[in-house]
Amino acid sequence: MNQTLKRVLWMVGLWAASVLALAAVSSLFRLLMHSAGLTS
Repeated sequence: MNQTLKRVLWMVGLWAASVLALAAVSSLFRLLMHSAGLTS
Protein backbone atom coordinates (compact mmCIF):
# COMPACT_ATOMS: atom_id res chain seq x y z
CA MET A 1 0.00 0.00 0.00
CA ASN A 2 1.54 3.29 -1.07
CA GLN A 3 1.61 6.46 1.00
CA THR A 4 -0.91 8.47 -1.04
CA LEU A 5 -3.60 5.79 -0.83
CA LYS A 6 -3.06 5.46 2.91
CA ARG A 7 -3.39 9.23 3.36
CA VAL A 8 -6.58 9.30 1.27
CA LEU A 9 -8.03 6.43 3.31
CA TRP A 10 -7.18 8.30 6.53
CA MET A 11 -8.91 11.44 5.25
CA VAL A 12 -12.03 9.50 4.22
CA GLY A 13 -12.09 7.64 7.53
CA LEU A 14 -11.80 10.82 9.58
CA TRP A 15 -14.47 12.53 7.46
CA ALA A 16 -16.87 9.59 7.90
CA ALA A 17 -16.21 9.46 11.65
CA SER A 18 -16.83 13.19 12.06
CA VAL A 19 -20.05 13.02 10.02
CA LEU A 20 -21.29 10.05 12.06
CA ALA A 21 -20.38 11.77 15.33
CA LEU A 22 -22.18 14.94 14.25
CA ALA A 23 -25.30 12.98 13.28
CA ALA A 24 -25.24 11.05 16.58
CA VAL A 25 -24.85 14.24 18.64
CA SER A 26 -27.63 16.06 16.77
CA SER A 27 -30.05 13.14 17.10
CA LEU A 28 -29.16 12.76 20.78
CA PHE A 29 -29.71 16.49 21.33
CA ARG A 30 -33.07 16.32 19.54
CA LEU A 31 -34.09 13.33 21.66
CA LEU A 32 -33.05 15.18 24.82
CA MET A 33 -35.03 18.26 23.82
CA HIS A 34 -38.04 16.10 22.96
CA SER A 35 -37.90 14.32 26.32
CA ALA A 36 -37.58 17.69 28.06
CA GLY A 37 -40.74 18.84 26.32
CA LEU A 38 -39.07 21.63 24.32
CA THR A 39 -40.22 20.59 20.88
CA SER A 40 -39.18 23.10 18.24
